[in-house]
Amino acid sequence: MRPWQLLDTAAVPGNGGELQLYQRGDEFSIKLAGRGELMSSRVHGSEEVLAEQSCTRLGMDHPRLLIGGLGMGFTLAAALAHCGAQAVITVIELVPAVVAWNRGPLGVCAGYPLQDARVRVQQGDVAQWITRGEYYDAILLDVDNGPEGLTHKKNNWLYGMDGLNAVYTALRPGGALAVWSAGPAPEFTQRLHKVGFEVEEVTVRAHGKKGARHTLWFARRLV
Repeated sequence: MRPWQLLDTAAVPGNGGELQLYQRGDEFSIKLAGRGELMSSRVHGSEEVLAEQSCTRLGMDHPRLLIGGLGMGFTLAAALAHCGAQAVITVIELVPAVVAWNRGPLGVCAGYPLQDARVRVQQGDVAQWITRGEYYDAILLDVDNGPEGLTHKKNNWLYGMDGLNAVYTALRPGGALAVWSAGPAPEFTQRLHKVGFEVEEVTVRAHGKKGARHTLWFARRLV
């Protein structure tokens, strides 16, 4: 079997560790040094479901979306495929190198979604971006392995009551928050209800009908 080749490394702002980009043939992997694999180009079904169901549930031809976390681009590519020709999608990525990787060797995995004219990509902290006073029809969060700050400890605020209230405020009436997680988190579900969201928790396979079971939350602002 062909060995993995380390292509690049990048520091996560805020002493979040080091990201490592690996390639083996046409397969890519992003790892967090000392913590293991964060994402793989082989397994991305649940990320695509996150975007597809978000757009389907909105039922709009021209939604305004905010995506927290670019990753390997699969969530963004799925949103572009299901949200209509007039959509505007802002992607917030904390690590500048991840954007560069997606413009370079990683881009082929998801079909170079950053080249789509509907996309605006910004480097920064999505938790801070949400408090800028702008409004969205949907906010999709795939910035950690679940509702806790694995790669960026400041994201703990985002998943707490203050952060979720800020998300609620940033959504237009009828708008939705969608969150990806490697597994269930009952306390997070309870917090979503307390903020006032109508919540649906969905379990999906990581890769079609196979692989690990991941958890998705779809939380709608009713008023």
